[in-house]
Amino acid sequence: MRKVNATLSITLDGVVQGLGRPDEDTRGGFTHGGWGGEYNDDVMAAEMGKSMSNPTDMLFGRRTWADFITAWATRIDDNPFTTHMNAATKYVCSRTLDNADAWQNSILLSGDAAETVAELDTEVGRDLTIIGSASLVRDLHAAGLVDSYTLLIHPLTLGTGMRLFEGGAPLTEFELTGSVTTTKGVIIAHYTRL
Repeated sequence: MRKVNATLSITLDGVVQGLGRPDEDTRGGFTHGGWGGEYNDDVMAAEMGKSMSNPTDMLFGRRTWADFITAWATRIDDNPFTTHMNAATKYVCSRTLDNADAWQNSILLSGDAAETVAELDTEVGRDLTIIGSASLVRDLHAAGLVDSYTLLIHPLTLGTGMRLFEGGAPLTEFELTGSVTTTKGVIIAHYTRL
């Protein structure tokens, strides 16, 4: 069976919306976009780079997949993340897309995300990594399909914005299996479901 790992950047008050840039995700009138940039450092890059040493397939919600196309699909540089993102098989969970042809190696998973990922989870193949895609993570967590989390806990509160678990989550216990603190105070915590 494949394992599903969710990697999310999160504030101390649980916000996961609009990490990268001001216009990334303004749903609900969110005005704090780009909150994560000042916290990047070499420790974070090295820790995130470790995940590429064990290649996985990627799993996205439609919105994050479309945003990542803008950031990664047309880049041609020697950044190892670019090579990883473009080479990986990318599964896109969507009820609205007709196809996933806009980014190489993308496969559309139509219909209910929990059902399609549960089917995918039973197939032989690489483990699945979700980056962002908070709505997808919530759905998969509720269905018991998230095996582990990598949370980049940023030392700030925003007060507003989409939280990782809006309205709560089912009781699920996790074990802390490792952590690293960056020079800018971000705690990168790895949790595995018990």
